[in-house]
Amino acid sequence: MRLSLAFRHAHRSHAGIRRSGAGVKVLNSENRLIPVNSTVSYLQAREASSTSGTSETVLSFKSHPRKNDGPLYESAVGGLVQRSREELEAIRETNPGLKPTLAIIQTGEDDRLLEVNKKMAGKIGLNVMQICLSHQCREEEVIEEILRLNEDARVHGIFLHLPQSFLSKSVRNAIKPQKDVDGVSDLNVGRVVLGDQRDGFASPVAGAVLEMLARHDAPLVGKMAVLLGLEGPLKATLQFLLQNNGVMVQTCQWSSKHLQKQIMDSDVVVFLETGHKGLPPTWLRPGMAVINLSSALMEEQPDSWEHRSEAEAESSAGVGSLSAALRMQHVVRSSRRWTQEQQYQPWRLRPLKLQPLSPVPSDIEISRAQTPKPISQLAQEIGLLPEELEAYGNTKAKVHLSLLNRLQHQPNGKYVLVAGITPTPLGEGKSTVTIGLVQALSAHLKLNSFACLRQPSQGPTFGVKGGAAGGGYAQVIPMEEFNLHLTGDIHAITAANNLVAAAIDARILHEATQSDRALYSRLVPSVNGVRCFSPIQMARLQRLGINKTDPSDLTPEEVRAFVRLDLDPEKVTWQRVVDTNDRFLRKITVGQANTEKGHARQTQFDIAVASEIMAILALTDGLADMRARLGRMVVGSSRNGQPITADDLGVTGALAVLMKDAIKPTLMQTLEGTPVFVHAGPFANIAHGNSSVLADKLALKLVGEEGYVVTEAGFGADIGMEKFFNIKCRTSGLTPDVVVLVATVRALKMHGGGPNVTAGVPLPKEYISENLQLVADGCCNLKKQIQIAHLFGVPVVVALNVFKTDTQAEIDMVCRIAEASGASAAVQCHHWSRGGRGSVELAHAVKEVASQKNHFQFLYNLQDPIVEKIRTIAQKVYGADDIELSPEAQAKIDYYNQQGFGALPICMAKTHLSLSHMPEKKGVPTGFILPIRDIRASIGAGFIYPLVGTMSTMPGLPTRPCFYDIDLDPVTEEIKGLF
Repeated sequence: MRLSLAFRHAHRSHAGIRRSGAGVKVLNSENRLIPVNSTVSYLQAREASSTSGTSETVLSFKSHPRKNDGPLYESAVGGLVQRSREELEAIRETNPGLKPTLAIIQTGEDDRLLEVNKKMAGKIGLNVMQICLSHQCREEEVIEEILRLNEDARVHGIFLHLPQSFLSKSVRNAIKPQKDVDGVSDLNVGRVVLGDQRDGFASPVAGAVLEMLARHDAPLVGKMAVLLGLEGPLKATLQFLLQNNGVMVQTCQWSSKHLQKQIMDSDVVVFLETGHKGLPPTWLRPGMAVINLSSALMEEQPDSWEHRSEAEAESSAGVGSLSAALRMQHVVRSSRRWTQEQQYQPWRLRPLKLQPLSPVPSDIEISRAQTPKPISQLAQEIGLLPEELEAYGNTKAKVHLSLLNRLQHQPNGKYVLVAGITPTPLGEGKSTVTIGLVQALSAHLKLNSFACLRQPSQGPTFGVKGGAAGGGYAQVIPMEEFNLHLTGDIHAITAANNLVAAAIDARILHEATQSDRALYSRLVPSVNGVRCFSPIQMARLQRLGINKTDPSDLTPEEVRAFVRLDLDPEKVTWQRVVDTNDRFLRKITVGQANTEKGHARQTQFDIAVASEIMAILALTDGLADMRARLGRMVVGSSRNGQPITADDLGVTGALAVLMKDAIKPTLMQTLEGTPVFVHAGPFANIAHGNSSVLADKLALKLVGEEGYVVTEAGFGADIGMEKFFNIKCRTSGLTPDVVVLVATVRALKMHGGGPNVTAGVPLPKEYISENLQLVADGCCNLKKQIQIAHLFGVPVVVALNVFKTDTQAEIDMVCRIAEASGASAAVQCHHWSRGGRGSVELAHAVKEVASQKNHFQFLYNLQDPIVEKIRTIAQKVYGADDIELSPEAQAKIDYYNQQGFGALPICMAKTHLSLSHMPEKKGVPTGFILPIRDIRASIGAGFIYPLVGTMSTMPGLPTRPCFYDIDLDPVTEEIKGLF
């Protein structure tokens, strides 16, 4: 007898099953025929030799039961254990720390089942844990325990050893099917019925019964079996397994009126004792197979053992050992499936069909005309696990950072940066190009690709520029959700930022109005008669060189050093933020109420995306790193010139709590159903202007080695791209394979001397009619931006974002000049009007250029002096003759050098409308001196940022903002006017 034979024949033909019409004839408990339209393939059998010398799989009886068959059971169990052990050893070759665990949930503290399973598990190398619930526990408590175990990665099998009254449908189906090693969930029972157990499990008790029946010599086909006292999934599973071997099955209860006749007419009896003493010997005829399941299910009472016959005792012992061995085999296979799931999964992306219309409708009409996939479906298509997804509705979800650990050995895909020439105030479509490119790569070239975009600020959304979801037939959808609150990340940043601001002013007030002793008593209060330092206070003591843990041990001098930050109100550098363009918050006075006791000071608001916390979110590589960066943020200086940090304020832990969900990138999709990460949103003119490092890293793992991640840098290449290379790439350790440089005929005409372009005002005629001379003259800006990319050793593909007013002659001229200026390729793009199909040529060019080796390098060495790093950027990138430092800027540089901040990279805060500091100077300005009026430090984010000219960190609203056109239909709840 070979136990594994039936497993190898799990999907064999069912031609031998006895059928009537559409289904097998089965007798139910009322002795009525019921049709069963299914086949089952989970079967234990032995190999028997036919007279012709060939082998066939059979289930058979002999006319008399065998004696002394114990060794056969031991052999079968031993074979199972050996195979399970070998399978586990193979799994551990790639997962050496894995030790799968079976969790048993039971009522009461009876350890008999635990000991049986623990003994079997020990032979294989598994763990067994026992959860004992009260006999009076409620269904909700059982489900709560199951749900907890579902999410425990150490647990690979859950076994419900509960009374039948506890095994409701809700309880059974609460178990994840992949952990349901006893096959009690409806899904796993259904898989048995359908004959498909590749991803599920059948009852190990049912499997043990079939294995025992294989010890007889007469074929099972045509025999009659009675299932007595069985309920629920076990009854259903065993019934179908027997039927699929040609056995006629009756199910009945101990109270059945004709029980004796049913038993005596049967060839097989499988029963479960429920307070009864077993079957009378006079009912059992010679050759009958009788199997008692009570031992395997631990249902019998100890005083019933002495009433068993020798055959019953043997069958009970056999089925108990076999079912335990099979259960452990299921745990091993569950762990194997789990380890396979943890590996990289090939994409099964199904793009959404796009049918572009002409003329092209409004962005919001296009967005609403497309029905997005459920976000869970998209996640499954790109290889995300269910536990890695945190849904926010049906169309967006956060992705857990645990993905990075799971795919840590997966090679990265190709890294593509989309930048642009110096834009008009209308923007030139970098987001649109980014989305069109990934739609082309994935939906049309069938290559894995991911777009990584910044979350838009509500300032521009309600101000001038509008939304940032792309446009036309290259959009992220739903565009309303993308452009508004999304998953609340910017609100979390606002709350965290303003908590720091509140802590600063409160600390200044309290230190000014309390003695050292009073401050100490409030900062380290007595709770239930005990005083102790919090962890963040212990860290401050250590920074002060005070190595004491008992608050009562500090000297008066140490107490004073501990409680006094001595923040200078005139040197507070931290500002409050709000995600609205509000020019009247550029300079304000706080603390004017009487309750603040005269401690008023001047300060200002910045826009939320200019907060250092936003920069930290965009540059961090995980929760621990984010918390450390938040703690290092310098909020001002003490009166003796020492930097004061968020750690000193004691607010770091609270900031990490506020940001714990914001750190997870948000998954969305394009109009063609390709994936997009939306995460972080720092402006490029007043911050570093790139989406998050984490989003890029997650995407690079998900696309696979042959895939593409397309990320965007804000504004022109002189700003967003330069910061991408010098700041983001230094932080992430990632290097780009190609730069896609976006240009438009409109912007080139502006740089060639065309009239001013103003948002909300119709374009002058020069921009809507052919003018080759303006285009040719304006290509100087395109040539300069290509040269900037080449400073970093990265090849360039120019993407000309075509508008309907562009002529073919203008398009051809731009592409010709771009290639002559050093671009590896220059292609026209029509994604706005055609979707991904309009960017297929760009996708081919990116694929070809990205496959070539580049020579990436940074523009400056971090160890260079701050002044020299600023000068390098000004001269090599902007084209300035030199820089000019204000006295205030020079003093800040001296201070930062003194504090040890001199080796940080530089993040220039400069207008995006010109290569110079003068917005009106278009093309490629020369002969100018770049004025540095101030310098600030974002120590947590990890960069120094000089303020060039009159750059403001709080935008203002124009005369006619976008909000004039935005409204809500109160009946349909549809949003109008977003673009």
